[in-house]
Amino acid sequence: MLLQQLINGLTLGGVYALIALGYTMVYGILELINFAHGEIYMLGAYLGIIFLGLFTVTGLTSVSLPLALFLTILLTIIVCSAYGFTMEKIAYKPLRNAPRLSPLISAIGVSIFLQNYVMLTQGATDKVFPQRFGDSGLQFLNVNMTYLQALIIIVSGVLMLSLHLFIQKTRMGKAMRATAQDKTMASLVGINVNSIISATFIIGAGLAAVAGIMVASYYGLVNYYIGYIAGIKAFTAAVLGGIGNIPGAMLGGIILGLVESAGAAYISSEYKDAYAFIILIVILLIKPAGILGKTTEEKV
Repeated sequence: MLLQQLINGLTLGGVYALIALGYTMVYGILELINFAHGEIYMLGAYLGIIFLGLFTVTGLTSVSLPLALFLTILLTIIVCSAYGFTMEKIAYKPLRNAPRLSPLISAIGVSIFLQNYVMLTQGATDKVFPQRFGDSGLQFLNVNMTYLQALIIIVSGVLMLSLHLFIQKTRMGKAMRATAQDKTMASLVGINVNSIISATFIIGAGLAAVAGIMVASYYGLVNYYIGYIAGIKAFTAAVLGGIGNIPGAMLGGIILGLVESAGAAYISSEYKDAYAFIILIVILLIKPAGILGKTTEEKV
């Protein structure tokens, strides 16, 4: 039973971590909480339904299902990344030097706009995501891991590892870290800060798009307000691990998924959305900066 909840928790935790990375990357560079990020995840789920349905109508899924799934994910990432890029240019860039409350209000406005946009264009009722994996899977030690769960865990792990290596090893990753430390000094040494900020939004949106498709496949239903709950949980995961810290967001997402899964199994499933906030309160009372966050002192 414990091992089964571990599998379930890792499945959810990987998804929460992918969404949390978008929050923590943007905060690390702009010190901005992008509350519209959860809606990008929601758009990813809807776009997955649209593209997969399109490939089903054209007959591609019957010819090559892996190719149809790959194209669905690729096109969803491209469209969601375009949404993330546009969001930054329209809603956040003009307010970059405004009081801190202004971009926060703008983020909430974008979130409400995207929710209503999807509701009006796709309808207010739940949409069914096509099931392509079924309930078959691996059985060991009285534990059942479906192929979809295994795929979600593997894809989440690969994406998180790839992002970590990208940030640490590539030229753009180093530029992102420099921009996060000091935007003024980064621009003085030749880094295009605006391009780095846009790239941050694009990468975060792409990760959220993949998370949206995986969750839609896992639960089988999508609606226009799934981004709100998932966004709040992912933000909780980012704060739990240490907001602005990329490994912290990954760790926070995994912990959140494990706690939610164990709480639903051993305590009550009716309060599964509350467990995340309970553990967040406990952690912040013990370590306000988060598990991997560092407390900084401001000199006056």
